[in-house]
Amino acid sequence: MMGWYGMGTGWAWLGMGLFWLVLLGVILYAVVRLLPSGGASRGDRGPESPEDILDRRFARGEIDLETYQAQRAALRQARGDR
Repeated sequence: MMGWYGMGTGWAWLGMGLFWLVLLGVILYAVVRLLPSGGASRGDRGPESPEDILDRRFARGEIDLETYQAQRAALRQARGDR
């Protein structure tokens, strides 16, 4: 009868270990998904051009139409485009 006291504890430890591994995996997955991806969100297109930045600022309403047109013309002139 004394030998029956500890029966089944091996399965309990295995189940508890698997539970913690699964929980740790879920936590790591959630952290990786919530952190910024460091440029992968832009599709890895490389650095933004000045025109892209200017277009984005205009689209967000940070600058008005006159400022946008003046800065766009200045960029064209600086690059030598006509």
